[in-house]
Amino acid sequence: MPAFWHWFVAAGTILFVIWCVWLVSWSAKQGPQNVADDDVVGHKWDGDLEEWNNPAPKWWLYLYIITIAWAVAYMIAYPGLGSWDGALGWSQQGQYEAEMQAAASRYEPIYAKFAAMDFEELSQNPDANQLGKSLYASYCTTCHGSDARGAPGFPNLTDDDWLWGNSEEALTTTLKNGRSGVMPVLAPALGGDKGIDNMVSYVQSLSGIAETDADAMSAQPTFLALCSACHNADGTGNPIFGAPNLTDDIWLYGSSDEAIRTTLVQGRNGIMPAHGQLLGDHRTKILAAYVYSLAN
Repeated sequence: MPAFWHWFVAAGTILFVIWCVWLVSWSAKQGPQNVADDDVVGHKWDGDLEEWNNPAPKWWLYLYIITIAWAVAYMIAYPGLGSWDGALGWSQQGQYEAEMQAAASRYEPIYAKFAAMDFEELSQNPDANQLGKSLYASYCTTCHGSDARGAPGFPNLTDDDWLWGNSEEALTTTLKNGRSGVMPVLAPALGGDKGIDNMVSYVQSLSGIAETDADAMSAQPTFLALCSACHNADGTGNPIFGAPNLTDDIWLYGSSDEAIRTTLVQGRNGIMPAHGQLLGDHRTKILAAYVYSLAN
């Protein structure tokens, strides 16, 4: 924090506390003069509504004084006056790191024990899966849902369709480093609405959604030229690129005419964020085994 803002905040805070002390002191001395307690002060409204001299009890005043004293002690002990670190040296970063170290010392041996297991065995271990389920709830439910069935654009983790593969290496790489799946815009290369419609029909015919008619087959050469590099010539996809299998009934963005047309015209950009720094090696393996178990 620059020196100016340090002094601005510190001086403003101190002056405000001084003002509070003065206000409490001044207020305690106010009241009708020469009027005894429990007596009227001479103010009257509506004929019979009178103001009595009933001062607030002393304990009420003491509460204000205690509050001010607490505020002063707090600002001395903890950060609050500009860049002052506080006499106790507390910081939210320091507290976070201390809590993380305490959690690591408590749970890391448990994680290490499970992470040392064979991946297949780990995916079938009930205790490990309970840990994996907890990790999943913390890091994955926002996108893939609490039931792991995903949503449009977010893969269903309970089926047998894997964009990047389901080996231990593939799953841990996905969790550690994230993934970036790109479907390029193909509308210009398809030659207008008719070419786009034909490609939509052809892609649907690969999975049996639509019949393979003449219009659909007319798009086959274009598919081989533009799409086979990622999805393979037979449309079965390629885990190396994260390219979906187009011959099954599992659709990441939907199988309707509109959804496929949007994919062709606008392209798609799927991002799986990296979690390696958050999870570490042991928890990554446990979570990967749990995700693997969901479809097995």
